[in-house]
Amino acid sequence: MLEHDVIIVGGGLAGSRAAVAIAQNYPNLNLALISKVHPIRSHSVAAQGGIAAALKNVDAHDDWLTHAFDTVKGSDYLADQNAVEILTKSAAEVIIDLEHLGVLFSRAEDGRIAQRAFGGHTNRRACYAADKTGHAILHELVSGMMRYGTRVYQEWYVMQLIYEDGEVKGVVAYCIETGAIEIIRARAVMFATGGYGRVFNTTSNDFSSTGDGLCLTAIAGLPLQDMEFVQFHPTGLYPVGVLISEAVRGEGAYLINDLGDRFMANYPISANKMELSPRDITSRNIAQEIRAGRGINGGAYVYLDVRHLGREKIISRIPFAREEGMRLLGIDCIDLPLPVRPTVHYSMGGIPTNIDCQVIDVDSQPVPGFFAAGECACVSVHGANRLGANSLLECVVFGKRAGEKIAAYVSDRPMPKLDESSYRAAAVAKVKGLLDRQGAYRLYDLRADLQDVMTEHCGIFRDRESLTQGLAEIRRIAECYEHDLHVDDRSSTFNMDLIATLELRSLITVGEIIMKSALQRCESRGAHSRSDYPQRHDEAWLCHSLGYLEQGTVQTSTRSVDLSLQAIDRDRFTPQERKY
Repeated sequence: MLEHDVIIVGGGLAGSRAAVAIAQNYPNLNLALISKVHPIRSHSVAAQGGIAAALKNVDAHDDWLTHAFDTVKGSDYLADQNAVEILTKSAAEVIIDLEHLGVLFSRAEDGRIAQRAFGGHTNRRACYAADKTGHAILHELVSGMMRYGTRVYQEWYVMQLIYEDGEVKGVVAYCIETGAIEIIRARAVMFATGGYGRVFNTTSNDFSSTGDGLCLTAIAGLPLQDMEFVQFHPTGLYPVGVLISEAVRGEGAYLINDLGDRFMANYPISANKMELSPRDITSRNIAQEIRAGRGINGGAYVYLDVRHLGREKIISRIPFAREEGMRLLGIDCIDLPLPVRPTVHYSMGGIPTNIDCQVIDVDSQPVPGFFAAGECACVSVHGANRLGANSLLECVVFGKRAGEKIAAYVSDRPMPKLDESSYRAAAVAKVKGLLDRQGAYRLYDLRADLQDVMTEHCGIFRDRESLTQGLAEIRRIAECYEHDLHVDDRSSTFNMDLIATLELRSLITVGEIIMKSALQRCESRGAHSRSDYPQRHDEAWLCHSLGYLEQGTVQTSTRSVDLSLQAIDRDRFTPQERKY
């Protein structure tokens, strides 16, 4: 049995920032990071547009409280305001901290960090590195981990969270390279495993975004929070789904329908902000244009037009967007508009935590030894809809905070006791059982079936009938997975069929909790739009939803939302109609 003081699962921004925080301040701790891909290949590296902070480099009137209000309003008032206060108050400090770590932000002419406009933000506060911001930040954080000598288990897949006697004691991990199974004991485990966009058939997420950490948490009997709130980014490149960053609209791009109209002006809720309306609003507007037959040539997409920006600005400010259009579609956006439609992008819901990144149970009590941060967690700073440039900020703020809190936590926590033999035997039997499956359903066909069901029944617009049918379909797919799955590759090393099979279990579990949570919430709020309940209903639903497994089925409940910023500014932070 291996052991470490702290195990971080996930090598993206939240995980790597936590690791650097621990290594910087508590160098004597035995720290390890586990990632199913090389940390540099974590999905954080694909983040493009920016990271929000009220630096006042561009707008001297900006401040953390305005950033907090924009965030809470953007969340459709479902964000926990105590967490939003930490997020926005810490923002300027963590940007300076990243700069000192070596992150190469783009600069204004006077040498200060440049800031651009982003949807739903009152001020220009998105700091950026061209349109490769996640790439710039993650590379420096991973370099920091290497510099501090952090032990990294790269290309290891965590199969189980060891949760017994009311506390988390470690993980069971599988080495993809060798097929070895290890029981790894720890004083504290942190999940930073990212989102679950691959549960849908069109997504900006990479292939590793399969919700593994959320599945392991649910299987352990702990709840997931606000899972019905799945963000569709308005501008996925059609038909591939790859993201065209909000930075493009921040630089002045137009959304155009088949009539040549900038159609955002035709919707009262977006007529003021136009292309820089929040993502949930913009995505619904695009979807409605397509439904009404005003997609380009009557098709399932509209145009994102940047030609008026000019060649120099396109090449200097949004080079990656241009590269993606040329690489994937052969379209140079200097000369032609890009075809776009909404694509699944971000997970507002996740593993519930308190503001110290401790995972909390269904009764809101901290789970001993268990922490989470980043997209897999729900602290909740995004509520029902995330504003662009706040996700990188959440990862860095709460990743750093998690590292600091974990290090202090483990200083007086004994190494837990556990019997490794039972966990090892169960893991070996599980791997063997999966490899022996020779049923009628091919792995990738079943995964595509699940993704189609989620997209059809739990997309931008939902209703009771469709969600109920979707749940039945997911349960059918789960039965096929358990009893009639076919796994082709039966080798013991670099068996990616085996990893994909484990990931499919994650997708099925997460998909069912999303669907059940969406069915439970009988209102429309943020990214959750119910055709049969078109209005927001604060009296009944100003609360977080919980979904958890009990005897193999998904159960649901709720918990209250923190409204503490009302004490500072009641006029703005009291829930009200969302207008822009």
